[in-house]
Order: sequence, then structure tokens, then C-alpha cells
Amino acid sequence: MKAPGDRTPRKGRGAVSNPAGRFERFRVVPEEDDAPGPDEEAPRLPTVVTPEATRSILARNDSPDVPFDVSINPYKGCEHGCVYCFARPTHAYLGLSPGIDFETRIVSKPEAPEVLARELGKAGYRCTALALGANTDPYQPVERDLGITRRILEVLSDHRHPVSVVTKSSLILRDLDLLVPMAEQGLAHVFFSVTTLENDLARRMEPRASAPARRIEAMRAVAAAGIPVGVLASPMIPALNDAELERILEAAAGAGARFANYILIRLPGEVREIFSEWLHVHEPTRAGHVLSLLRQMHGGRLYDPAHGERMRGHGPLADLLERRFRIACRRLGLNETRPALDTTRFGVPPRGGAQGSLFSP
Repeated sequence: MKAPGDRTPRKGRGAVSNPAGRFERFRVVPEEDDAPGPDEEAPRLPTVVTPEATRSILARNDSPDVPFDVSINPYKGCEHGCVYCFARPTHAYLGLSPGIDFETRIVSKPEAPEVLARELGKAGYRCTALALGANTDPYQPVERDLGITRRILEVLSDHRHPVSVVTKSSLILRDLDLLVPMAEQGLAHVFFSVTTLENDLARRMEPRASAPARRIEAMRAVAAAGIPVGVLASPMIPALNDAELERILEAAAGAGARFANYILIRLPGEVREIFSEWLHVHEPTRAGHVLSLLRQMHGGRLYDPAHGERMRGHGPLADLLERRFRIACRRLGLNETRPALDTTRFGVPPRGGAQGSLFSP
């Protein structure tokens, strides 16, 4: 595994290094000879997936600036490798690095669908719309083989349970056979996260996510299938991709998106170090300017964790970004209507019905 002080970019990986998590007592400092020479290419790092026994799958949220109460995450860590991902610090709780470990050492939850069915079947369960993919992408590359997200959708479909899916991946098209009938009953929305339309920047900043054009085309296919679609122009990073805000919204509206949102880049915990390092390696001439603007939007700090501030920032630059967003949405007809997800259809399927087939060999 890459040593923390080696700042040689790895092909197909977002983080530049593998810093120790905040709970670790020791940090590894490599000798200079450990790093590849100027003419050497750093070896590729494989992805290791470890299954985890799952006792519960519904994560409760009480943050006032997050638009959902309950979420499901089929995976810990994300192979997409988005260098800015606010969920990176969660890997420290596993004794792993929020850096390259976060995108190469994935924890899967193969029992999640069965656990979900049990939790939905409890007598005191109160139905509220679920967010699928709140922390890490439910359609990251390992999902192609493991299919945990698909089985979760099968359980939700059988229970007529509403869900809002957030993804960067065109793999979601695989599950249109489930999502279309759910949407017809008011049980499904899909949001695509689009950070940039520039292929080179996307390749370096979110290396294993679907390319921007593929995301837009997937959005078009989902919308054409009748599923309400939104776009998250996220995260917006001053002096790096914020100039693309209107272009992203225009491309999404042209592909059938009906609603939109944006989030200013969030740098909690170790993400500050990981993103700052990435900037100095990949965007050395802009790094200082980007970080300076972020401090201006967070009262002198790179990140303000206060609710209401962490996703928008404050001050003239933050206000300008929000005005641009609102003007573009008004011009493009975004956010005029957003059909609510229907919680009234929820019900536990009878034993021996369609649900039972989920767990048969």
C-alpha cells in the first residue's frame, strides 16, 4: 500500500497519499528511496472488498440541513475515488486511511437486503422516504459484481417503499426494470451528481466515476423512462469548477432533469489534507487561490462545520454562487415542481409472496 509521504499520483486513484486516520497513534514516514523515480510509474493498486456482517442498515439523520431522515449505504468506502468526498473520514473508524484506503479497501454489506426486510417488517416501523447513496455511491464499480444495491431496491419495491437514489454512475440503467414501476407509483426519484463537464478534470478528480457525458446520457435515459430526475452540481469548488455551474445545469435540463441543487465543497476532518495535497500536485498554479477563496467563504477557515454554513458558506462569494444558481434554475425551469415521494403505499408483503423469492437460492 502506498506510503503516506509518497505524493506520486496513482493511475485510476483520486487521493495522492494514504495519511493515517485521526485515531491512529503512529504515522509512517517513508524513506526517499521508497518513492518511484521521475521516469517510473507508480504501480497500480488493486481494490480489495471485504464483506461485513450487518446488524442494522438504516442510518438515522437529524441534521437540519440534510433533506432526508433515513439513509442506506450498501458499502463503506468508494472506488470512484472522488478526492473531495466528505465521507472519507469515516474510514478512520475502521482503522484505515481516509486517503487511498478509502477507495481501494471497500467494505460491502451483503446481508443488507435481508436486514432491511426485517427492519421494514417491525411493528413500530414508520415509513419515510429513504436516501440510497447518501455517503458512498450505491453504484460504484463493485456493485456490478455484487448486486447489493439491486437487491435492496427489490426489497423496497416489494414493500412499496419510497426511495431517492443519488449516483455518479451509468450502472443505474441496469435497474430501470425496478425503478420505472416504482416511479409510476410515486416511489422513486433519481439524482445524478455532476461535478464537471471537463473530461480531464473529472478523470483526475473522480477517476472511476462514469465520465461526465455518460452521466448526462444516463440522466437522459432515466428521464425518458418516466423517472423524476434531478441534478446535484456538486461540489462547487471556487476557481476550479464553479465557472461550470450554469453549463452543468443547462446540460442536465436538456437531458430531462426537473430539479437541481448544488453544494459547496465540504472538507471535514482528513479531507482538508487530502484535497489540499491533490490541489498542489494536480493544480499547482491554482492551489493557493482555490484555498484562499474557500477561506473567504468560511470565515478564514477551509471548512465551517456549522449547519447551514457547511454546504453553502457565507460572504460575498458564497452569495454570488447562490444567486447564479437561482437565476440559472429560473431560466431553465428547474425546481418549479418536485413530486413528493408517496409514503402511503408502504406495506409488508405477505409471507410466501414476491419477497420470499429474493432469498431463495
